[in-house]
Amino acid sequence: MSHRIAPDVAPEGAWFKSSYSENNGTGCVEIAHLTRTTRIGIRDSKDKAGPALVVPAAAWAAFVREIRHS
Repeated sequence: MSHRIAPDVAPEGAWFKSSYSENNGTGCVEIAHLTRTTRIGIRDSKDKAGPALVVPAAAWAAFVREIRHS
């Protein structure tokens, strides 16, 4: 896993929030599918210029599966 500044990870238009997220300013994460790799960028929606995590797409998929089945 790597930590990088979000604008260096993906362009602004590539980031999106879950359809389950509310637009009320509470904590939320955004993700970006990194097109040249099989990785996912993850950032805090309130700190778009801050750090982002970059994880393998398979790890992200496993995380989402686990959350959905919890």
